[in-house]
Amino acid sequence: MARFKRSFACTMPSTQSRLPSPDVTTTSPSLRMQRLSNASGASLIPFVRHAVEPGSVVRTDSWGGYNTLQEHGYTHQKTNLSESGDPAHVVMPGVHRVASLLKRWLLGTHQGAVTDKHLDYYLDEYTFRFNRRGSRARGLLFLRLLQQAVAVVPVSYKELVHGQHKNSGAPP
Repeated sequence: MARFKRSFACTMPSTQSRLPSPDVTTTSPSLRMQRLSNASGASLIPFVRHAVEPGSVVRTDSWGGYNTLQEHGYTHQKTNLSESGDPAHVVMPGVHRVASLLKRWLLGTHQGAVTDKHLDYYLDEYTFRFNRRGSRARGLLFLRLLQQAVAVVPVSYKELVHGQHKNSGAPP
């Protein structure tokens, strides 16, 4: 879990594995999530570089995949969770809160029937809901949904079901 580019960001692995996530402190509650193929620096660093403003302070556990963050212009603060004396949910509460809420949402809404094929879409939906959970203007939520629907390339049912769609951003 991390807060990047004035946003809350999280890396998510495939459905069968676990992955440590960075935590960068700012005041914005905006979440970013992405599935990664593994927990190596080769997977983690590109996500951080895409989601985190250079010069930010990135707080992580002591996972080796984050060791090159300073080479990319970030201030890296490591916390060795096993040596801290406190449980991980106390040391990095945001990470654990989002992960537990995501698991509960997937089990409750999707009854645990989450496949790798659709995981990216589930993460996008969860991120959308999480980022708007405290919205005082529910009408604005609908407006933002309409703006997003117009701003991205439409996805056909066939593309969605057969996994051929690549999030290509703005329409041609």
